[in-house]
Amino acid sequence: MRKKSVLYALALAILVPMFSSCGYNRMVSMDEGVTSQWANVENVYQRRMDLIPNLVSTVKGYADFEQQTLTQVIEARAKATQVTIDPTNLTEANMKQFQQVQSEVSNSLSRLLVSVERYPDLKANQNFLELQAQLEGTENRIAVERRKFNETVKSYNSYIRSFPRVIYAGWFGFEKKAYFEADQGASKAPEVNFSK
Repeated sequence: MRKKSVLYALALAILVPMFSSCGYNRMVSMDEGVTSQWANVENVYQRRMDLIPNLVSTVKGYADFEQQTLTQVIEARAKATQVTIDPTNLTEANMKQFQQVQSEVSNSLSRLLVSVERYPDLKANQNFLELQAQLEGTENRIAVERRKFNETVKSYNSYIRSFPRVIYAGWFGFEKKAYFEADQGASKAPEVNFSK
């Protein structure tokens, strides 16, 4: 019995320093950091989703406003609210799906705001102007939180993929997380033509 106790004590004496030096606690902390930053990203996207119904209601008050544009915004919002990602499963495929539906929301909102240019009364509506300013601020927050998320993921991915942690990370189930990528066509400058 005494021999077993000595063996257990010896095993503990070897294993505890090994696991503490393998960076397990740091990996847990960094993984939690990614989860926390993902929650910040979701928060700003939710803020945008919450602003859309008010914006649509304000615009709907103008009877001759393009119904197709409003319908596109409403449908894109509905589709985006159905796509959520579990922060423990931030794979490239899940991120692409999330980004795709969020891009559809952005595109439909852009079309809506371009359409508003044809309605001077709506452009002068104080409620609309406030909502537009809040929406612009939210879009800026989205960009900031996405950048912070990518920085957090970069630190995490670099840490778990460095030797010797890459060995331990696999044992404990720490996997590489996906980044936000630039929207398709974002690197291509828009064509401006003043001759029309």
